[in-house]
Amino acid sequence: MKKAVHFGAGNIGRGFIGLLLSQAGYHVTFVDVAAPLVDDINTLGKYNVQIFGEADKTLVENVSAINSNENLDALLDAIVDADIVTTAIGPNILKFIAPNIAKGLVKRVATNKTPLNIIACENMVGGSTVLKNFVYENLPDDIKPEVQKLIGFPDAAVDRIVPLQKNDEKLLVKVEPYAEWDVDSKGVVGEIPAIKGMTLVDNLGAYIERKLFTVNTGHASIAYLAYQKGYTDMSTAMKDDEIVAAARAVWAETSALLIDKYGFDPEVHGKYVATTETRFKNPNLSDEVTRVARGPKRKLSAADRLVSPATQLLERGKTPNALAKVIAAALKFDYAEDKEAVEVQDFIKANGIDAAITHFTGATADSKLFALVKENL
Repeated sequence: MKKAVHFGAGNIGRGFIGLLLSQAGYHVTFVDVAAPLVDDINTLGKYNVQIFGEADKTLVENVSAINSNENLDALLDAIVDADIVTTAIGPNILKFIAPNIAKGLVKRVATNKTPLNIIACENMVGGSTVLKNFVYENLPDDIKPEVQKLIGFPDAAVDRIVPLQKNDEKLLVKVEPYAEWDVDSKGVVGEIPAIKGMTLVDNLGAYIERKLFTVNTGHASIAYLAYQKGYTDMSTAMKDDEIVAAARAVWAETSALLIDKYGFDPEVHGKYVATTETRFKNPNLSDEVTRVARGPKRKLSAADRLVSPATQLLERGKTPNALAKVIAAALKFDYAEDKEAVEVQDFIKANGIDAAITHFTGATADSKLFALVKENL
């Protein structure tokens, strides 16, 4: 049986990537630091995935788990023997798993000359490349040429909503019907993995930005606007006509950018946007507004979901009024239990809003984007 190592045994890891890998005939070894979760996976050796609103469950078998804090040797051996390595742990955690991956690759290239692809399935642009850079920082220089030859880090774009949930059944994960996993074919080393549900594409950048500027931009926009109006959950916010109209205005702007930049068929893209809106309105998939809005520093950065499309639209001579409104709302996000939100608000108090706009978005005081954001504050 083929072997997969997957970092992250949480709901997303089990309910999305782990599910697809198992269905493709892999034994999936989950890697996590949550001891009770690791113990449950090893004790049961299986778990169920259920689509919200449906009675049937999909049984996921041939799974095990390693606690990387307690059993490093087992993790390194698993990397040596793996046919594929994947992650779903969150962008900020990639740097923490990189040293162990590097150790595993050092051991692997000494004994196993089979090509291996490591795919970061994260909610970010270029996740595998980011992980690769962290891994290479931890590799001895004399090993890097061999790793470069044998180990691929193809970037990926992933999309499946797996909300916070509490289930009586151990390890059960409830997910939405929609799932998308696009992988850059040009980054694959050796044989292309045959995994149903994973699509190899030649122009991954187009699909990454399509997802980022539709799903992530839309989700964040709704969350920041909903927070301003006092909503606590996303599906309730999507019953507010004003918020829906604002989200649609954002999507109109990002759609214009994506269609112009990548040549997406307007009708097909329109259906993609409509599907996204339907997903956000599904009460079974509702999430906390503050959880979706968390991390405003990252979401306000120049290359991320709000500022990047706004900047690109301005470069094309178009005015991103709807996006500017959301950027302003993100700067106002003052949820006290979110570390980044506190940092943003502390910076504003210490330096003023004008300095904050430039500091967090990169928009200079003489730019059109700066003026548009300032108008909405």
